[in-house]
Amino acid sequence: MIAEFSRSLSHVLVHEGGFSNHPKDPGGETMKGVTQRVYDTYRQSLKMPTQSVRGISELELKAIYRREYWNKIQGDRMASGISYVVFDGAVNSGVMQSVKWLQRALQGMGLYSGKIDGLVG
Repeated sequence: MIAEFSRSLSHVLVHEGGFSNHPKDPGGETMKGVTQRVYDTYRQSLKMPTQSVRGISELELKAIYRREYWNKIQGDRMASGISYVVFDGAVNSGVMQSVKWLQRALQGMGLYSGKIDGLVG
């Protein structure tokens, strides 16, 4: 499902833009949708020194999106298209919120009868 992750990420990145540091954005400095805080946490987890998010590499960008969003929604287990929608929702509104939206949609179709808890599985 690497192809589906790559396809979905390319669509998500269309809307994420480049560098921003808007005073009304609580995320602060952000590059291609990755905040400085998320980037620092990622680099620290790999025992690497922190640096400005402006310097994020393409490899790091993909790794962060895969680890923090795709893997947490279990995108590889979802049908193509659905995985993109849930992934995009996770990037923009958080993993749990996006999964809740999916659970509600499936429940409304009679395909899910579990708790609306934002947990996949």
